[in-house]
Amino acid sequence: MEWSIVFFFNSILLGAGLAMDAFSVSLANGLNEPGMHRKKMLGIAGVFAVFQGVMPLIGWVCVHTVVQYFRSFEKWVPWIALILLLIIGGKMLIEGIRSREAEEEAEKLGAAALFVQGVATSIDALSVGFTIAEYGFLMAFICAFIIAAVTFAICAAGVVVGRKFGTKFAGKASVIGGIILIAIGIEIFVKGVF
Repeated sequence: MEWSIVFFFNSILLGAGLAMDAFSVSLANGLNEPGMHRKKMLGIAGVFAVFQGVMPLIGWVCVHTVVQYFRSFEKWVPWIALILLLIIGGKMLIEGIRSREAEEEAEKLGAAALFVQGVATSIDALSVGFTIAEYGFLMAFICAFIIAAVTFAICAAGVVVGRKFGTKFAGKASVIGGIILIAIGIEIFVKGVF
């Protein structure tokens, strides 16, 4: 493929499509922590952007080096995403059910949980390396950068929206966030397996 407006348009669309799971998780994070500071909101969006940008590059490298190993790993992607999101979402759901009092503050998102969310929502982006395999390295890098930028914008919006609604749903935010994460895990699994 050559440099063209179509390349940039396709990269933006690819970024938007890949960012939907991360957007939903960002929304859940905002719901779970309505008092979140702007720096943390940008950090969450940044983590998702980095993962969504790096994963296609890893897939591209795999296609050009160890494609036979990656193809055998590809069938496990939906299972890994399902397990990770069920664990995180289940934990949020249980904590939300246990703390019925609206005054009780929800547990804040830690770095480890954010890392797991980043991996779980972007692991399917590894397969994008196959769709951009015909690109040279520079084009693949620019495509990944565009995907990361689009993901950052979409996830920042998700955290903001979740945070605004989180104040209205105070005590139920953790339950809603957990349900969203579990639903995303199931959706990734169903799309990947069936």
